Amino acid sequence: MNDRRPNGSADQLERIGMVARWQPVHRGHAAILRALCACAAQAMIGIGSANRHDARNPFSLEETSDMIRLVLDEHENYTLVPVPDLDDGPRWRAMLVDLLGPLDLFVTDNAYVASLLAGDYRIARPIELVPTEARVAVDGTMVRREMAKGDGWRELVPQTIGDYIADGQLDERFRHEFGLQVLATDVMYHIARSSPQ
Repeated sequence: MNDRRPNGSADQLERIGMVARWQPVHRGHAAILRALCACAAQAMIGIGSANRHDARNPFSLEETSDMIRLVLDEHENYTLVPVPDLDDGPRWRAMLVDLLGPLDLFVTDNAYVASLLAGDYRIARPIELVPTEARVAVDGTMVRREMAKGDGWRELVPQTIGDYIADGQLDERFRHEFGLQVLATDVMYHIARSSPQ
């Protein structure tokens, strides 16, 4: 079990919170989720963009919740909280504080979210919670890109998540609904990066 505490503190936190889209839950997410549960008595895990279904959010709230539960099968000290997008930062901040309640620490790697919540919560980055040996350099965009291409995505997610996605044919659904869009966006990104300024 991870006993790492932010800023070297030896005391377990009472309540910790984090919001991410978890689309899908990958190996990096798994390390962060387990660290959240290990360093606090209660982890409030927000599922962001809970009201969206698009290329960046291809899995339903129920599917995302299932994936988080699979990764946290050895933990019971967490609550999943759907967090919709409001397209209004100050309103979203107020809603989130109401949804999560008091926290000892809010974890985010998003500078904008950190700036919104800095007056409400002490902020930490995920890297502060995850031991060096457990860190995985993967993000959701990488997983979705590989899923759009075919089968290369499974090595980027925990086996239980890979099985869940494949058994439900969610990867095929993703390719059907958003595969071409994801690949086209990736091509456009690489063209823009290689163009002379």
